[in-house]
Amino acid sequence: MVGVSDEPSPARTPADTGAALGRPLLSLALASMMEEVHAHSGAVYLLAPDEPVLEMAVMAGLPRVFAAPWQRVGLGAPVPVAEALRERRLVWVGGEEEMARRYPRIAMVLPYPFALAALPVATSSRAYGSVFFTWPGSHPPELSDRERKHLRAGCERLALRLERAAREHRPVHAEPDLPAEPALRGAAHTLGSVEAARMVSRLPYGLCSLDLHGRVSFANPAAAELMGVEVSELLGTHLWVSVPWLNDPVYEDRYRAALFSQRTTAFVALRPPGDWLSFRLYPSTTGLSVRISRARAVTELNQTEQRRAEPSRLVTITQVLTLASALTEAVSAQDVVQLVADDIAPAVGSRALVVLGSRAGRMHVLGHRGYPDPRIVERFDGMLLTERTPGAQVLKTGVPAFLESQEELERLYPARCETPDGNAAWAYLPLIASGRPVGTLVLAYAEPHPFPADERAVLTSLGGMIAQALERALLYDAKNRLAHGLQAALLPHSLAPLPGFETAARYLPATRGMDIGGDFYDVVPVGGMAAAVIGDVQGHNVTAAGLMGQLRTAVRAYTAVGQAPQEVMSSTNRLLIDLGSDLFASCLYLRLDPGRGRAVMARAGHPPPLLRRPDGRVRVLDLAGGPLLGIDESAAYPTTEVVLSPGSLLALYTDGLVESPGVDFEDALAALGRRLSDAGDLPLDELADSLVRGEGQEGERLDDTALLLLRARGGG
Repeated sequence: MVGVSDEPSPARTPADTGAALGRPLLSLALASMMEEVHAHSGAVYLLAPDEPVLEMAVMAGLPRVFAAPWQRVGLGAPVPVAEALRERRLVWVGGEEEMARRYPRIAMVLPYPFALAALPVATSSRAYGSVFFTWPGSHPPELSDRERKHLRAGCERLALRLERAAREHRPVHAEPDLPAEPALRGAAHTLGSVEAARMVSRLPYGLCSLDLHGRVSFANPAAAELMGVEVSELLGTHLWVSVPWLNDPVYEDRYRAALFSQRTTAFVALRPPGDWLSFRLYPSTTGLSVRISRARAVTELNQTEQRRAEPSRLVTITQVLTLASALTEAVSAQDVVQLVADDIAPAVGSRALVVLGSRAGRMHVLGHRGYPDPRIVERFDGMLLTERTPGAQVLKTGVPAFLESQEELERLYPARCETPDGNAAWAYLPLIASGRPVGTLVLAYAEPHPFPADERAVLTSLGGMIAQALERALLYDAKNRLAHGLQAALLPHSLAPLPGFETAARYLPATRGMDIGGDFYDVVPVGGMAAAVIGDVQGHNVTAAGLMGQLRTAVRAYTAVGQAPQEVMSSTNRLLIDLGSDLFASCLYLRLDPGRGRAVMARAGHPPPLLRRPDGRVRVLDLAGGPLLGIDESAAYPTTEVVLSPGSLLALYTDGLVESPGVDFEDALAALGRRLSDAGDLPLDELADSLVRGEGQEGERLDDTALLLLRARGGG
């Protein structure tokens, strides 16, 4: 049983310690809160002393095995108890659909109708843990004000009691799990009086009673006869163990579904060779009553519908299901490492981990968590795969290694090259994808740790799925570096000095996906004058980036030979059509004349620039223009002349700076104008940083963003 305990202070007497341990603080607090809000089940989690992990200390109303994947959860995990403590608030999940939407990993493992509330257990100065409560699916979709009040007050009382216990150095230990009603009243589950039992024994159909853990506590003779098992062989056992033909995952799942939903549940099972029996489960908060009778004719189709494939043991298969769901969200190698640290390591009891890869016959560290001193991990980097160490051997051979103690490590690997300081047991899991090893996952444990066969099987299965995700992530990382390296090479590394103008530019890639965009900008000195251009090629791929490079080169060439702005735009349009590309591009081209304080602009479907005057007023320039480049070979691109007095500032941008889901373009443009008005007197580099860090730019960016700023110095 997982729990949190602090060792008694040496100064305390055994009597003191015994008195402290004799008080079922957590169980009584949990039971009291459950009774006040009529909750079906609940649990208390306490923070581990030396790590950001919540550990289940006590549970009531349901078997602890139902919560096996969440016995230990990292504070960063996407589960309600962790979220409640992180955000110091009540988390409410009103039903099955909301659970699937907000916490799909939980819904995958527990696909039953129930509602859940999670709350922090904390004072103003210290966090102690969190609690959760569940109700059957019949609970209203919202918590009542009375329920919220009672739950918050109960958690505050528990936090104060824990604070007092800590102040008085009284240890708080994990306590025995109790079913909901016995926790409140101390009553054992029973069928009633002796006379009632005699009456039940005479009934022509079978009756049996299961406790919360699925064990048979009563069975009448008719139930034993129908199932072909003696009553004595049933008592104290699980039906799916003592009755061989009930050893099917779907039947065990019906028991779980009945307990979670608190609804009557039924199934039909075949007793060989040809007798069909009907089982009807009536749940309560203390267990289930089961009515067994001969079923009417059951077609093969009915039975096929009954026997949906379900996991056979929640405690093992859910670890696999939870990670499988989470790994679909991992994009980079660091995402994979973080998921293992948040979701897997706490669940299996590991306190530290390292993910190793290989390159050119040597190991290298892809990521690690839980090691306060990075030098402990650095020793892995560059280690030859020929070294006789567990990490190298596992990566090279693909065979896992489970080292249950420090003594076993020293016996098998006397060199002790990989002994992580402060740990006492290790699981080295090969990460094999597409038939080849891509790395090794090292899970370290604080105490000696036996690895029974079922746990080794689960860890090995997890390693296989982590390997698949890691292979995809490493490929993504490599392609991402290549793609963005290509795009960076196609953009100017620095802006050429322009006569009469200060310049600054910024480019931000999209944060979603690996694809690169076609945003570009450039400035070109031409004698005593200058040109500037900004554009955006449709699409987010290597083709768009390559075409962007061709257009930028073309604009420079047409500018160098002296073409006027409208001619530069027309020539670039014809070039794009001649290249035979199916992509289009927007573009804004400026010819700057610092001597006259003028700018001549041509626009091809591009967002209008902003002009900030020296007095701080900002306006959107309403420019004449033509269609996007690459659509109409005969398109014309009229020009507009704009006065640029000394201190005037032009802001040219691509649509990624102002477009975001759910925000009107005009509103976003007005907001950009306000930011430009407020901050326009800053040095140009600071101003550029301020504008790209504006609303919506620090979080997820769905499109690339380019910004080019031009400030007139004045003079000539």
